This record gives sequence, C-alpha cells and structure tokens, in this order.
Amino acid sequence: MKRAVFLDRDGTVNEEVGYLSDLGRLRLVPGSAAAIRRLNGAGFLVVLVTNQSGVARGYFPESFVQETHALLGRMLEAEGARLDGIYYCPHHPKAGSTDLTRECDCRKPATGLLDRAAADLHIDLGRSYMVGDKWSDVELGQRAGCRAILVRTGFGHDDSGNVRPSGLREPDCTAHDLAEAVDWILGQSGAPAP
Repeated sequence: MKRAVFLDRDGTVNEEVGYLSDLGRLRLVPGSAAAIRRLNGAGFLVVLVTNQSGVARGYFPESFVQETHALLGRMLEAEGARLDGIYYCPHHPKAGSTDLTRECDCRKPATGLLDRAAADLHIDLGRSYMVGDKWSDVELGQRAGCRAILVRTGFGHDDSGNVRPSGLREPDCTAHDLAEAVDWILGQSGAPAP
C-alpha cells in the first residue's frame, strides 16, 4: 500500500478566484509546483481532490473542468511536478436543476473521492495526508483517517464559505502555504528530502 498526499485544488495548488470559469485565470500558487515536485521525489503519490459544484450550478460544463485539469497538469509538468490522479465532485445537494443537483458521497467533506482514489491507486489512507485551505478539507482528512493540514493561501478564516464545524478537531498542522505543509509532511513521514 502506498502513501499519498491529497491536495485540494483552488486556494491550495492554484490561486482561489471564486468559480474558475476562464482558463486565463488559472495561476499556480507561488511555490506549489516546487512543493509537489518535492513530494514526487520523496515517493508520495500526489492526488488532486476537488469540489466543482460550478458544474451542478450551471456555471460551466464538466468538459471545462477536464480542460482545466489538463492545463493544470501541463503547468505543473513545465516545472517538473506531476499529479498521480485527479478526482472531482461535480455535484451540489441543492444548487442547480440537473441530475447533478443531489446528495452524493463524493462532495467534500464526504470521503468518496479519497475512497475511490485509495481503491484505484492502492493507497493506505492511514499513512496519507490531506492538504487544503478550507475546513471541509480538514474534516475530509479526519473522516478518512489521514493527517489533515490547513493552508492559508485560499479562503480566509472569516469567509462565510469557510466555517469551522462545531466539534471538528484542530488540523494536525496549519501552514502558510503548500511549501510549508510539505516541509511538515516530510519531517513527520521520515521520507528523505529530495
């Protein structure tokens, strides 16, 4: 079984811009590609997990999410970094009026995306990490049995869309950005620093 670092997309790997609906607005968070490259070099699988309810809301088609991920992959590759998997949830429980407007098991903080990635890629969730900029990412990591890391590069703590659920434990680490989170992961995991 392999170790993985699961990464939220918007606000963690690329800059948070609200509902990203224009590829021209896709920009990496400074240092995120180098941080992913370090994880690649240390032998971790790096898997992107992201809620994309803009599809259910009708803001953009599912094909746009796939185009975005293809471009993101090329941007990372240009800096020597790679993602080993990408999993996304196009649903929303209330917004929209299509078959994607429904309860699902994949919308974070539900564990469906991590469960699917673990099965597909033979990942040991108990030896893995979840990194994101929202409390739903922390909750997902804790529910799945991963160590959870909150980064401060996306949603602010005073944002109405980023409310800490009552009873949620503190993250295992709070980091300024993905680079600092990777420093902590490599220090905790005993993986050789690339």
